[in-house]
Amino acid sequence: MATPRRAMVLAAGFGLRLRPITLTKPKPLVAVGGRTMLDRALDSLAASGVTDAVVNAHYLREQVVARCAERRAAGKLPNTVVSEEEVLLDTGGGIKNALPLLGSSPFLAVNADIVWQDGATSALDRLGALFSPDRMDALLLLVVRDRAIGFEGPGDFFLEEGGRLKRRGDAASAPFVYAGVQVLAPHVFDGTPEGPFSLNRIYDRAIAAGRLFGLAHDGAWYHVGTPEALDEADRLLGAGVR
Repeated sequence: MATPRRAMVLAAGFGLRLRPITLTKPKPLVAVGGRTMLDRALDSLAASGVTDAVVNAHYLREQVVARCAERRAAGKLPNTVVSEEEVLLDTGGGIKNALPLLGSSPFLAVNADIVWQDGATSALDRLGALFSPDRMDALLLLVVRDRAIGFEGPGDFFLEEGGRLKRRGDAASAPFVYAGVQVLAPHVFDGTPEGPFSLNRIYDRAIAAGRLFGLAHDGAWYHVGTPEALDEADRLLGAGVR
């Protein structure tokens, strides 16, 4: 499949662990290496040919709305509309709420509070090329836990033969971390609840059906979860480390 031309950018969260920085600024508008995480995500989407993006917003959403308006005024792609949430809808609910704007074909979904750098090929293009609607409900970009800069957790998934994913479960650790970038088929939201819910509901259902797949990222990835992690990412990105 070709790289999807539509994308969802998740930018509604509170960024609690990044306080006090996020007391006055939503996390996606925090600058890392001289550029906001939201701009990094949108610019990466544009570079891979994405023409239309939906950005959801809740916490300090007027700042997200203003930044998207600035991009539109400057003629920057992708064409961006904001899906404002009066109540925070979580990852799954936020995307479901925006489905009328995303169309009927598979689309990219990107967290606006993470930073990645491409390896030899665009991560978004690699996801698009690998995604197969006949076999997959979702395809997640993964990063090797030991290479996840600023990440200290036990990991999320095992990548099995053929690319299917298995959760860490009761294991002490798992080798891969979900990188916050994915391709989703719209039908995975069929039968999901109205209001807030996590994408984990969809992942669990896809795992049970053997339709959740992963792709290992071949570039750098930064977990910007705390002020200390932000300092590290800012230092490395400012120095041009890949």
